[in-house]
Amino acid sequence: MLRDKVKDYKAPEALQKVGLYNFFRVIDSEQDAVVKMNGKDVIMLGSNSYLGLTNHPKLKAAAKKAIDKYGTGTAGSRLLNGTLDLHVALEQRIAQFMNKEAALVFSSGYQVNLGVLSSLMGRTDHIILDEYDHACIYDGARLAFAKVRKFNHNDMEDLEATLQKLPDTGNKLIVVDGVFSMEGDIAKLPQIVALAKKYGASIMVDDAHGLGVLGNGGRGTADYFGLNDEVELIMGTFSKSFATVGGFIAGSAEMISYLKHLSRSLIFSASISPANAASAFAAIDLVDEEPERIDKVWENTRYAKKKLIDAGFNTGHSETPIIPVFIGDETKTYRLTSKLLEQGVFVNQVVSPAVPKGQELLRLSLMATHTKAHIDQGIDKLIALAKQLEII
Repeated sequence: MLRDKVKDYKAPEALQKVGLYNFFRVIDSEQDAVVKMNGKDVIMLGSNSYLGLTNHPKLKAAAKKAIDKYGTGTAGSRLLNGTLDLHVALEQRIAQFMNKEAALVFSSGYQVNLGVLSSLMGRTDHIILDEYDHACIYDGARLAFAKVRKFNHNDMEDLEATLQKLPDTGNKLIVVDGVFSMEGDIAKLPQIVALAKKYGASIMVDDAHGLGVLGNGGRGTADYFGLNDEVELIMGTFSKSFATVGGFIAGSAEMISYLKHLSRSLIFSASISPANAASAFAAIDLVDEEPERIDKVWENTRYAKKKLIDAGFNTGHSETPIIPVFIGDETKTYRLTSKLLEQGVFVNQVVSPAVPKGQELLRLSLMATHTKAHIDQGIDKLIALAKQLEII
């Protein structure tokens, strides 16, 4: 019986009993370098708001103005009654920012990958994925009913071996994260482009964590490598550097027209709210207007990473403001996360199935609004607790 299945699921309760349940933690303030939890200040070292724009006055003002003009919702899908002139303007702004012909806005980044992959790729086609791609890429691939192949993470020899085994029939699409969300490393896009040309494949990059961080003016991974024209589709979200909610896909005008009329997650979902659209537009403008924010997040990243490595932590192959701190033990990962929060430091624990067993880690992420004092306080407490738990 279904009720027996859910009744027998006791994993959350087991962690709660021993005081190690670190999920759905409640924040009662804006998302910034310091947040409020239970009325207390907590240093936030686990946010995806890399540029620190979530409480910027210009974004707030844009959202309020949009609510005053359009109300709080759209009451429909983009296909029918849910397209505002604001959505169209935002798509034009994204296309300009991404140096692509056109763009299409979805209600979330997750919905982008579901809709794009399921509508583009069919039963006779082939989707080739990095094993560390985000879950929504895998879910979109499953919905496509295409044949899915995985290659070892950032392993170009394995990617070529995978491509060699594919038949000549059907379309081939290589889908990779630009920046991998747990490890913080960057896809080897130049080699991927070379292999795609060699074996007749197309490329889609999920740049949720690359936008606002990599490339000229934060334009992402493809721009970072000078390969924008070689990547057919670039996916992005508004929920990280762009500080609100929503997602988009950018590509050729023909590609966007196809997706606009056939992506089920677009057609059968309500469009993003006016406030979300307006604040995303304002965020893109701010990224152009204040490039020093990108410089600052990189300065903070270099400072924090050196501190961690000097203390003896393993930070893997991270090349971005996402810094994994490998613990390699599930219980110690839970305990360290709990103890850090008790001492006013918020980090994200990452355990199986998000990573393989034995590779448990803390995921730290830096923001432009962090000061050196924030970083010092947070990492010094991490070092002291890690020594107590015999992690370093």
